[in-house]
Amino acid sequence: MASQYPAKPIRVWLTPPGPNPWKVVFLLEELQLNYEIRSFRFDDVKKPPFITINPNGRVPAIEDPNTGLTLWESGAIYQYLIEVYDTDKRLTYATLNERHLLNQWLHFQMSGQGPYYGQAGWFRHLHPEKIPSAIERYAKEVRRVLGVLETVLAARPADTQWLVGDKMTFADMAFVPWNFRLSEVLMCSWDEVWEGVPHVRAWQERMVELPSWKRAMEKRARLMDEQGLQWNGVPKGIETFTEYEEKIKRGENTIPGKE
Repeated sequence: MASQYPAKPIRVWLTPPGPNPWKVVFLLEELQLNYEIRSFRFDDVKKPPFITINPNGRVPAIEDPNTGLTLWESGAIYQYLIEVYDTDKRLTYATLNERHLLNQWLHFQMSGQGPYYGQAGWFRHLHPEKIPSAIERYAKEVRRVLGVLETVLAARPADTQWLVGDKMTFADMAFVPWNFRLSEVLMCSWDEVWEGVPHVRAWQERMVELPSWKRAMEKRARLMDEQGLQWNGVPKGIETFTEYEEKIKRGENTIPGKE
C-alpha cells in the first residue's frame, strides 16, 4: 500500500500498454507515495481531456495538487519526484558527482534505451510493411544499449552491481520497464534476450522481484483487462502478433467494444 504522503494524491495519467507509464508508477510505489491513476485508451491520447494536460499527447503525465505542478516526460517526472519527495535520499545521493552520474544514466535511458527499444518493437510488430534493414538496425541498437550496461555493471564490485554507488537508485529503476518487454520486442526467449549480458540480467531480475514492481504490474494487469487487452497490448481474441499485424494492415478495428 502507498503511504499517505503527500497529503493529496498525485494524479497519474496513463494508457496501460506501454512501458513509460509504469516507469513512473514503479517509482511512486517504491517511494510509497499517495497517488491515483487516470487510465484511458491509447486512441484517446491526442484528444481532450488528456491533450490539455500534455499538448504533446504522450503518456505519462502527472498533476501534483500539493505543489500545483503539471508535468510530462517520464524523465522530468522522475527528477521531480526524487527532488520533492525522496527527502531521505533513499534512491539518490546528496553528493555532487553522484547526482550528476544519476542524471547521466537517466538521460541515457531516455535517449538510448526507450527510443531504440520502441523503434525495434514498432518495426518488428506494427509497421505496415516489413523493412528488414530497419528491423536489423534497431535490434542491433538494443544489443548495443545492453552492451553499454553490461560493460558498466560487470566492472562494479560483485556486491554493489548498481549503476551508481552502492545501492539501487532511480537511475537503475528507470531501465526496468523497457527491459521487462525485451522478449516481446525481440521475439525470442527470456534466456536468449540476455545472451552475452549476464550482469544486466542479474541486475534486472533483482529489481523485478521488488514488491513495488510487482504491485505496479498487478495494477497494469487490472487496467489492461478493463480495456480488453492482453499483457502485451494485443486485444483479446487475437492470438498472435502476426494476426494483429494483418488486422492493422487491412485497416480493421482491433479495439474491443469499438465499431
